Amino acid sequence: MAVLHAWRAARVTPLGELHSPPRVTAALLRLSVQVVLVASLWRGLYATTGTTGGLGRDQAVTYAVLAVLASRLRELDQYTGRDTVMQHMHYGTIVYWYLRPLPPQRYYALRSLGERLYGLAWALAGYAVCLPAGVVEPPGSAAVAGVFALSLLLGQWVLHYVMLVIDQLCFWTLRNGAALLILVFAQNLLSGVYAPLWFFPHWFVTMSGFLPFQATLSVPLSLYVGRIPLSEAGVQLAVQAGWVVALALFTRLLWRRAARRVISQGG
Repeated sequence: MAVLHAWRAARVTPLGELHSPPRVTAALLRLSVQVVLVASLWRGLYATTGTTGGLGRDQAVTYAVLAVLASRLRELDQYTGRDTVMQHMHYGTIVYWYLRPLPPQRYYALRSLGERLYGLAWALAGYAVCLPAGVVEPPGSAAVAGVFALSLLLGQWVLHYVMLVIDQLCFWTLRNGAALLILVFAQNLLSGVYAPLWFFPHWFVTMSGFLPFQATLSVPLSLYVGRIPLSEAGVQLAVQAGWVVALALFTRLLWRRAARRVISQGG
């Protein structure tokens, strides 16, 4: 029974996507256009130079395209299905999270896991097309591939907790729309989605090192393209694991405090 409940929770958002073919088509078109534009942009930037920021053209293109593919891991639309914490708080339906067989924190985690796995299927499909097409380079070795996979897993774990903290703010503010917009921008900027962090000033990189955003994407992709050598991978993985533990403890505390504030709003 517990496995059945977990399966039902994990497939909530992916089912919303799969039962709406236009949304799947739009996601495919958007991802394809993003990959083409990003690859063209970085190839154009390297047209007159061999190495910039310590990377060659193929490494930079690989990094940028992988960043686009990795973004699919967190781009599922919960809002259309009215399953965001903000919506539940507004309509008063958040109380049902506390009446289900699954505790709210477990339901949230399982739903997030299902979304990540669905997004991973998109990312792997894109990678399977881009790799033989020469858009991205393969990892330098099997060891690099293994470390990258582990780092990406830890990075997504960190991102899960970061998004959870923003959602938990709703228990105190009822709405988190502005905070979410700020978070998405900060996440994309400080994790290296818009551009690799090594192109930014030293003070900016140092400042971002005290935040968890680098650990979500910049570290895994830097390991993949060789910007971070294998000799330094252990330290980076330890930092990622540290953020996972710290954020897990913090969000666990917030869940306990949030349960005392559950009220029915609207509805």
